[in-house]
Amino acid sequence: MGKLVVAVVGSYRVGGATESAVEAVLEGARAKGAETRTFHLRDQHIEFCKNCRACTQAPGTERVRCGQEDDLEPMLREIEAADAVVLASPVNYYNVTAIFRRFLERLLGFAYWPWGQNGPALRSKAQPRKAVLLAAAGMPGFLIPLATGAPRALRLAAGMMGAKPVGKLWIGLTAGKPDYTLSDRTLQRARRMGAMLA
Repeated sequence: MGKLVVAVVGSYRVGGATESAVEAVLEGARAKGAETRTFHLRDQHIEFCKNCRACTQAPGTERVRCGQEDDLEPMLREIEAADAVVLASPVNYYNVTAIFRRFLERLLGFAYWPWGQNGPALRSKAQPRKAVLLAAAGMPGFLIPLATGAPRALRLAAGMMGAKPVGKLWIGLTAGKPDYTLSDRTLQRARRMGAMLA
């Protein structure tokens, strides 16, 4: 049986640069025999974190389920069953999109943070899955890790879910026209990264 690769996409646009790059990564994984699944956050009902910290109080290495009833729990169960994840977001206002940030804040159940402790600690430092991190921006791609918080947010999400980044794809200059298309070079690179996940 092939490996499972799950993508979480924080783009508002259908068929834009971010989604096209994610699909190329998944194509590369499928070419190596992997099964793939994509969660478009714009289509998921995910509530805001209430910062009640109920999910952080019980000790243990297993993630604690949030008490809110929405689409997050089925997503996280599928991610936890996966061998690899692709985490992707356009850069909006120098960081990941608001919908990706909402998803990130709801990953708090992966942390242990009892009252009286100054900050959270990961419940488990194990990294059983691989990750590819992907961001697209109007600025040149090399500036994404230098001038934005998007890479840090994507790394944080990966770390919370026990995924070790093995590839990063920063796609720049996407704002020149409304129907921007990825270059063949970028698509090939994305497919190679997907092959590493399979």
